[in-house]
Amino acid sequence: MAARCQSRGVQIIRSGDQGEAVRDIQHRLTELGHRVDPAELEGVFGPSTEGAVRAFQLARRLPADGIVGADTWSQLVEAGYRLGDRTLYLRSPAFRGDDVRALQRMLNALGFDAGKEDGILGHRTADAVMELQRNLGDKVDGIVGLDTVRALERIRPAVGGPGLAVVREEEAVRSMETSLDGAIVAVDAAGGRAEIEQVTLDEASQADLALTLAADLADTLEARGATPVLLRRSQEDPTATERASTANAVEAILCVSLHPTGEVRGAACAYWGTATTHSPAGRRLAELIQAELTSIGLLDGGIRPLGIALLRETRMPAVRVEVGASATLADGRGMGEDTFRRTLAVAVADAIGRFLSGSPG
Repeated sequence: MAARCQSRGVQIIRSGDQGEAVRDIQHRLTELGHRVDPAELEGVFGPSTEGAVRAFQLARRLPADGIVGADTWSQLVEAGYRLGDRTLYLRSPAFRGDDVRALQRMLNALGFDAGKEDGILGHRTADAVMELQRNLGDKVDGIVGLDTVRALERIRPAVGGPGLAVVREEEAVRSMETSLDGAIVAVDAAGGRAEIEQVTLDEASQADLALTLAADLADTLEARGATPVLLRRSQEDPTATERASTANAVEAILCVSLHPTGEVRGAACAYWGTATTHSPAGRRLAELIQAELTSIGLLDGGIRPLGIALLRETRMPAVRVEVGASATLADGRGMGEDTFRRTLAVAVADAIGRFLSGSPG
């Protein structure tokens, strides 16, 4: 039986587990060049398997916890595809994989706008394929078969620099000049049961804290004229993909995901990024939020690129704000106090306002 991490009844594979699911993970890891001790290769999730998972997660910009949950499993599957392994075309559900990511990177390098290099074949990527085919004088059908792959290989696009999507987004950040008034802002309470992989807080407490932080931020944004949309509410447990779909459907101008955790002492921010690309707008928003959070006295955990589903699948700038469960302000107030949470919400709202106005600081 293949390892599966589903949205409901998530199967999480970790150290100490045994069986066919572990064997499947080990096979995928070794195929990708990661070493697993032969003594474990018959389906025993031991130290070397955990180390291989961590190495894979680090390379994919995932939280390196050594646990195979939904994000890690899906990316293990996607990493197995190389451009040319299968015929690609626009469909629902969309093709996902490293072959799609390579296609997007090559198209963007050639000046055909394939959009965000997220490894998901959507309308923009399909349109870029057809534009390439039109320029090559080939049949314009949006289907990436061996002929299209070979044509791309003959052209040999220079993929070392920033792609068209990154350049376009950088320009959009520089020219940003709007306000919170009327802006639709997606506010996400991270840490639902469907996505918890490593429990560093009590599961219920983590989910409830995230809901409280999200509600406080939504109230603050609404008081400033914005239209906040909560992506998760009490008693709901949508997956990260479902929450990203909601943010996309309401056409939010940006998305902020609030994630209480025991992994940081103060505050840290993450934006979407991989080893080859990132979201310039997401990075700018993360920088502004992190600056505000440190200004109210939270320890600086820095910013970093992260390849998790919510940041990857949202079509607008998105940031995950990680706040330590034991974090305190300069005056000693902590997460359990209303004043702390309101101060946090104001700081994040201030940063969002600066981002939308194009303020440099």
